Amino acid sequence: MTASQNHRDTATAQASAAWISRFDAPLPGAATGALAGLRFAAKDNIAVAGVPTTAACPAFAFTPTVHATSVQRALDAGATLLGKTNLDQFACGLNGTRSPYGAVPNAFDARYVSGGSSSGSAYVVATGQVDFSFGTDTAGSGRVPAGLNNIVGLKPSKGLIGAGGVVPAAQSQDCVSIFATTVATAVRVLEAVMAPDASDPYSRRLAMAREPLPATFRFGVPSVLEFHGDIQAEAAFAEATARLMTLGGTAVPIDYAPLAEAAGLLYDSALVAERYAAVRDFFDASPDEVIEPVRGILAAGTRYSAADVFQAQHRLQALGAQAERMWEGIDILCVPTAPGHCTIEAMRADPVQRNRELGHYTNFVNLLDYAALSVPASIRPDGLPFGITLIGRAGADWQLADLGQRFHHATGLAQGATGRPLPPPVPIAALQPGPATHLALAVVGAHLSGLPLNGQLTERGARLAEATQTAPRYRLYALPNTVPPKPGLGRVAEGDTHGVAIAVEVWQVPLAQVGSFLALVPAPLGLGSVELADGRWVHGFICEGHALGGAADVSEHGGWRAFIASRQPAAAR
Repeated sequence: MTASQNHRDTATAQASAAWISRFDAPLPGAATGALAGLRFAAKDNIAVAGVPTTAACPAFAFTPTVHATSVQRALDAGATLLGKTNLDQFACGLNGTRSPYGAVPNAFDARYVSGGSSSGSAYVVATGQVDFSFGTDTAGSGRVPAGLNNIVGLKPSKGLIGAGGVVPAAQSQDCVSIFATTVATAVRVLEAVMAPDASDPYSRRLAMAREPLPATFRFGVPSVLEFHGDIQAEAAFAEATARLMTLGGTAVPIDYAPLAEAAGLLYDSALVAERYAAVRDFFDASPDEVIEPVRGILAAGTRYSAADVFQAQHRLQALGAQAERMWEGIDILCVPTAPGHCTIEAMRADPVQRNRELGHYTNFVNLLDYAALSVPASIRPDGLPFGITLIGRAGADWQLADLGQRFHHATGLAQGATGRPLPPPVPIAALQPGPATHLALAVVGAHLSGLPLNGQLTERGARLAEATQTAPRYRLYALPNTVPPKPGLGRVAEGDTHGVAIAVEVWQVPLAQVGSFLALVPAPLGLGSVELADGRWVHGFICEGHALGGAADVSEHGGWRAFIASRQPAAAR
């Protein structure tokens, strides 16, 4: 395989710096599979057979003969690999400027850092060059770049995705992470690549939580928040927590001190020796081939004794036990993905402190064995993105994805920096509820995703199960004098050949919330049974017959959303 190699001066910050190796010809995956049709990139500390792995250090480069486990599984699932992306050298950094291949710019404003260390992987997703990418995450490298570039960063529970073929940063804490513009795509990739990995000693089987979070859930928020003077980030986080409340959440202040102390151990204790151990032979032989401040970080790992390491581990264990009590009062934790943005100029002027600031809310997550998901929250008044991270215990990945998708779609944001609107949400298959806990309800009008009354469902913890059609035995009518405009669905008489199939969505509504939801439904609408295209009968909205006589028949549009769109001026469509 041939590839275009990019070598740049560290003073540059341009879009092309996102790639270290962009293949002249993409590497196709299997002809069919769960990821067929998707394009992806891999961070250049993740092995691709026949292509140099540099870890952003040219002197360290080697050419593997086999793919990393994550790459192989993505290819086996049908995805196509376009190349390998830039990173902070040896995955030591959270800013994207620590590379001899150039600084990767923010996708929204090139004066600002992209976040790192998975800088290139985030940039190529945010700009629509690929559909997903693999990064790695030890201290936040799969989350910070997502938050700074308006994309999703899925940091799975440790050991869920095999790390075989990954140049380690701190092997006991490393995770292969996933970047995508939607939660649904990130989940699709996770489903395809998660499995035990015999080549990764830290791979493990996890008991995954299979129930969605409660309709009314509790989310922890640090009682003392730090934004390092970025008032726009502070306002954006307040807006984000308010949105979580509209989705059924209750904010619970938590003591952040044990989490912050745990975070500090990663670089300010003997635990940093694991970073030195990862590249020990190379570093001892060629320290001058490593750029600053990465060289200083690795060198710090040489100064500790074995006793120091045990002492740090014991302190981390104690902090984990202290933090465990936090979970007695919350279901998830919510923090800013990063406390603010930083210009490339400011980062280079004070690289250690400004990098440390970016990791204020990330460094503790892997150390304490948590799962995390960064999702876009808003675009600030200055045009820069802001993201939040939802954090749960190990195995909470599907729960975080479910809530994260609901939150992301409630923002109305575009996908990354592409300007493309978000597609319809996709239910998290692993969390499908059953009749013992939920009512399957077909909606046909203003309760559809993105329409004015959909919030009445989502605020009760209802989840979209599928978009489908009725059996071809119905007519759809626009009811007069309804605000917001609402349709009425009527079933034709037996033997009547004028029925058509009407677009509907089936939502799973928690049984405890059904009563309060139905109390909001005005006459002449009511709850009845609706036949779906595949012959199933589910509960759904029907309309009293007397109200249909004077209503306009809009069945020719095939659904309420299409009818509403037909009434908009052409320029607004």
